[in-house]
Amino acid sequence: MGETNDIEREAGVNGDSSGTTSTAASSNANILIVDNNHPDAPIREARNADEADSSPPTPRFIQDENSWKRFKWVPYPVRRWIKAGVEWTEGPAVPRRFRIKPLFPQVQQFPIVLLDRYLPNKLHRAALVLVLYVVWIVSFAFTLKNGQSVSEIAEWGRLVKIGCGSTYWIAGNGCGLDGIDCRPFDDGGFPFRCPGNCGSYQVLNPRAVGDQEVIYKPLVVGGPPADGDGPAIYRGDSFICGSAIHAGVISDATGGCGVVRLVGLQSNYNSTKRNGITSVPFDSYFPLSFTFEPDVECSSRDPRWSLLAISVVFTTVFSLFVSHPGLFFFTQFSGLFWTVGMAMDTPNYTDLASLFSREIGLYLPAMFVAWVMYDKMGIRRTLKGLTAHVEKTILWLGGAWVGSLTNYTFDFIPIQRLNSHDINQQPGARAALAIIIIVLFFAVVFQIWFFRQEARLRSHLKLYGLFAVCLIIFLLLPGQNLRIHHYILALLLLPGTSLQTRPSLLFQGLLLGLFINGIARWGFDPVLQTALALRGDAPVQSPLPVIDEPKISPNTSITFSWEAPPAPSYDGISVLVNDVERFRTYFDDGNSAPGAGSSGVVSNITWTRPRGLVKDEPEYFRFAWVSGGTRGDYTKAGRWDGGEGWEEMKAGPSLRVRDEVGGREGQGMEEAREVMVVDLRKRGV
Repeated sequence: MGETNDIEREAGVNGDSSGTTSTAASSNANILIVDNNHPDAPIREARNADEADSSPPTPRFIQDENSWKRFKWVPYPVRRWIKAGVEWTEGPAVPRRFRIKPLFPQVQQFPIVLLDRYLPNKLHRAALVLVLYVVWIVSFAFTLKNGQSVSEIAEWGRLVKIGCGSTYWIAGNGCGLDGIDCRPFDDGGFPFRCPGNCGSYQVLNPRAVGDQEVIYKPLVVGGPPADGDGPAIYRGDSFICGSAIHAGVISDATGGCGVVRLVGLQSNYNSTKRNGITSVPFDSYFPLSFTFEPDVECSSRDPRWSLLAISVVFTTVFSLFVSHPGLFFFTQFSGLFWTVGMAMDTPNYTDLASLFSREIGLYLPAMFVAWVMYDKMGIRRTLKGLTAHVEKTILWLGGAWVGSLTNYTFDFIPIQRLNSHDINQQPGARAALAIIIIVLFFAVVFQIWFFRQEARLRSHLKLYGLFAVCLIIFLLLPGQNLRIHHYILALLLLPGTSLQTRPSLLFQGLLLGLFINGIARWGFDPVLQTALALRGDAPVQSPLPVIDEPKISPNTSITFSWEAPPAPSYDGISVLVNDVERFRTYFDDGNSAPGAGSSGVVSNITWTRPRGLVKDEPEYFRFAWVSGGTRGDYTKAGRWDGGEGWEEMKAGPSLRVRDEVGGREGQGMEEAREVMVVDLRKRGV
């Protein structure tokens, strides 16, 4: 070998020239001299036993022992899988940056090429953007103003704009004892105007109608007579706009106008299904009822669909012709926000000025959050360098519109509020939530794969771990309930869309739309709320009165007595007859009070049956303890058939009727009634 021959020649050259040396060299010619550091050098023998390493190789689990000193209780296979999982999250050695390659690139980039050809100057482009902004704002404002124009109806006067939850009879005993605060009961009315989409306005907590409880449906009690001969009559606590849709006076899609007229006390409200609304029956009387004047000519169209069309056109133009991610995003965000807040999902308001004031107060902080989403939560990364403008318009912008119009697009999902109480009691809510979780799970798995390919999975797992810790802390706070509003859900999931892939475009648009709808319609509701705030007018599980067997005088009167209330918490009792508060009695009212015994303590009440009732027409009674000016839960309804028949109340509360009106439905009715009353007072009605 070449390497061996060189070594031998070197030994010969350096050897001694004497005969003895030559002889020694000749006799040892076959001896190979190799340096100890040479790779082919023989292994040096150990000088002592301590240097000899005859032990078997160290097992891997012992080598990893130092890194798991604090977790020795974790079995080794589990530790191995954990380590493998952590290493897997690092991603490939050469990360991949995803970029969308446009389908039919010449078609998708044609708008930009057109701009480069005819408007190469940046100043000219800026001027064009300003012109488009002005045209957009002016056309939007002009259409909105025209839609708010109020016409007059002969003999009735100017139209009054009311909300979807407006009623004559205020919820929560708001009409006072015997309904005195809601008089007159008849011989009155007014011309009204309803917005669109009132058919989906529902009660979110149980509302008692006799011995029934209405929930998750429009509160519309009554309708046309069973024989179809006569006008549709509705109970006074029915939603006016929902009843008008049911009666065919207005359209659910576009709203409309009409004249509502009070007709006083009526009996036997019929149930029918008309125009997508099934009304609630009631087989007794109510002191206030209303109907709608027939053949009224009025002109009122909800402008929301025209405003939506204007905004869709302008946002589409900006999406196709704008490639700068910042200009594109903030233009779309502003357009969607104002369209939702001023047209598509507005709260009840008195006039445009008050609505604009509310929305501008929400828009400024929302724009700051929008900047955070754009710069810190991945939207810039998704949109930067994107040349597939048609796909961006369909996926990102289309998803944003779908998410921002949740009151239309997701209205079919039977989940009104994302909390355990509503999910447990609303029909179909559990199944719908299960489907949503499954879809979300596959979407998350899909996004995890893409993030790993970009070697960004580990950083995002840390971020979502922080989110999880915060949510756990919120759940453990005493006296607080975690409420995941849909704008909060959007903020939590948005960082997981910071990829330039087609699914990420769609997911990001949907989440942005959810955020916009949540803020523009409901504002920045807190993520932590007390049980009272979440409950609204739902039962509070207060003690219920225990009613003794009543004393009945057939077709004349019925007398109720009760067991002593929990002392000293309660000092009176409230009694509803056919859902109207007829008694509010305090036990220490004295000897002159009806039902007072010799000791001056009220221990019973007597209800006298009104004259003129049909012989077998029932009446419904519910009872609640009173503490000062606060009422507790009412019992379920007991039924008196007018004769000797008495049907006792079932166990449990019916609902809590609060002095203040709460919840989405209650708040809407209170605001709408206030709007109606203020407008009527201005007109001297």
